This record gives sequence, C-alpha cells and structure tokens, in this order.
Amino acid sequence: MVRIGYGTDSHTFEDTGDKPLVLGGVKLSERNGLRANSDGDVILHALFNAVSQACGGESLGYYADNLCKKGITDSKEYIKVVLKMVSEIGYKINNIGIMVEAKKPRISFGDNKKMKQSIARLAGITEKDVGITFTSGEGLTAFGRGEGVLAQAVVSLVKC
Repeated sequence: MVRIGYGTDSHTFEDTGDKPLVLGGVKLSERNGLRANSDGDVILHALFNAVSQACGGESLGYYADNLCKKGITDSKEYIKVVLKMVSEIGYKINNIGIMVEAKKPRISFGDNKKMKQSIARLAGITEKDVGITFTSGEGLTAFGRGEGVLAQAVVSLVKC
C-alpha cells in the first residue's frame, strides 16, 4: 500500500536582511533569510505538510506553533515530529520530490547537493530518492520577482 502527500509553503524575505537564509536544512547565508517565527525553511515546511498529509495529519502550524513557544525554531526538529507520525502508522518514506520557485537565491549545484543530502539524512532515505528542482517562474509571480520563496513537495510512503 502506498500513501501520497502534497505540501506547500512560502515566505517573503525578512525586511532587515539580518536573519540567516536556510533552505532544505542547509544554511546558505548569514543574511537575507525568510520572515517566519522559525528559521523560515520553506523546503522543510512544505515537506512537513506533504508527509503530514500522507499520514492524515494537520498542517505545520498546528504542530509548530507549540514548538516555537518552547523556543524550538529549527525546522529539522519539526521534521522529526512528522517522521514519528509516519512510524506510528507503520509506514516509511519511499521518495521525496521538491519544487522551488524563486528568483533568488541562485542555487549552485553544490548547494542543491547539500540540501538533498540533508533531507535524505533527515528522512532516512538515500540521496537518489530526493529530487529538488528550481525555477524562476519567468518572473510571473511574486516569487519569480524575488519577493520570497515558494516550495512545493510531494512524498510517497510505503508500508514497512
């Protein structure tokens, strides 16, 4: 039996530019981060939503608001919560697909590889089971114009 989940998340850039930019569990820069109560990692947030949906769970905010109140703002910690849900229903992650729309930052091959490694490590799967692609959307949306970052994720779960 296979379960599929789809998730999305988006954030605008922080006005001050003093917040680190974190995507896919990787700090890409010390500045120009995304506005959020957490680290603003839209990739991990979209992944959380996809996995939670596949498990029949709730959106990220349902879980993250309490974690933020406890001072937990690292999105990798949020992923641990949703992975526990997967385990509790007797499934495991099979593969992950992520699509990011943003004019900035420009993601190098090396940064993309680091994100795939980070996500694979968190999810307990191999790097080849994580796909991440990027588009500027030809500037047709706020994300393509550089105002923020949109991430979408799809995940398949298989019975253990």
